[in-house]
Amino acid sequence: MDENVTLAADPQAAADQAARHIAEATGIERHDVALVLGSGWGGAAELIGETVAELPSADVPGFSRPAVAGHVGTIRSIRIGDTGRHALVLGARTHLYEGRGVRAVVHGVRTAAAAGVSTLVLTNGCGGLRLEWPPGTPVLISDHINLTATSPLEGATFVDLTDLYSSRLRAVAREVDAGLPEGVYVQFPGPHYETPAEIQFAKRGGGDLVGMSTALEAIAAREAGVEVLGISLVTNLAAGISPQPLSHAEVLEAGRAAAPRIGSLLAAIVARLP
Repeated sequence: MDENVTLAADPQAAADQAARHIAEATGIERHDVALVLGSGWGGAAELIGETVAELPSADVPGFSRPAVAGHVGTIRSIRIGDTGRHALVLGARTHLYEGRGVRAVVHGVRTAAAAGVSTLVLTNGCGGLRLEWPPGTPVLISDHINLTATSPLEGATFVDLTDLYSSRLRAVAREVDAGLPEGVYVQFPGPHYETPAEIQFAKRGGGDLVGMSTALEAIAAREAGVEVLGISLVTNLAAGISPQPLSHAEVLEAGRAAAPRIGSLLAAIVARLP
C-alpha cells in the first residue's frame, strides 16, 4: 500500500495507515476502547490507567496539532487498570470550522476503528439550554441534531442512526453515577457562538446542549460498526439563557473547575465498559 496515501485520496486507507503507525509506535497491536477528549476532559487520561506510550498527534499520518486551546496534542495508549484491555486516547480533535474538511474531522474515529476499537467515548464541552444544568454538569448524550449541513458519509452510504448513542453504554455510565442526566446534543458548525434566536430554535427542536463537535464523529463511528457513548460537560449557559457574554476563557475555566470530578467519573465508566 502507498505509504503516502492522503485523506483526499482515500480516507479509509489513510485511517489504516495511521492505525499501523500507532500499533508500531506503541507496541500495542489492537486497542479496545477509544476516547476523544474535548474541552475540560483532558485530565481524565491520567486516571484511566498506566500510559504505555504517548505520541505527538502531528507525528501520526493524517493528524495535526490541535487548533483549540484546552485540547491536548497527543495520542496515548493506556492500559485500563488490570483488565488487560487498552484505551486509545485521542487528545487532538479536528473541528469542522478549521476548514480541513469532514474527512479530517472524522479521521481520528476511523483510525480508532482501524486500530480494533469496538467502543468509542466522545466527550465535549458545550453550552447548556437548561437552567437546572449549571456549568460543571456532565450530561449523557441520548441523541443529536446535526445542523452542520454535511455528513462524513459519502455516496450512496445509508446508515441507520437509531440508538446511535448506545442505550446499553448509557446504562453502564449510570451504574457509576445514577444521577447522570441525559439530553440531545445539537452540533452547529461554528466557530462563532450561536445567537439567542438560534438557541431558541435548537431548544424548540428538542435540543438540550449545543456545541461544535461530536455529531459527525458519532456518525462515522456508526458507519465503522463502533458503539458510541457520548458525554458532554456543560461549560456555560447558552446565548440568551446566560446573561453574560460567551467566551472560550469561560469554557476553559469551567473545565478546570470540573476536572477532578469528571476525570474520576470518566475513568470509572471506562473501567466498566464491555
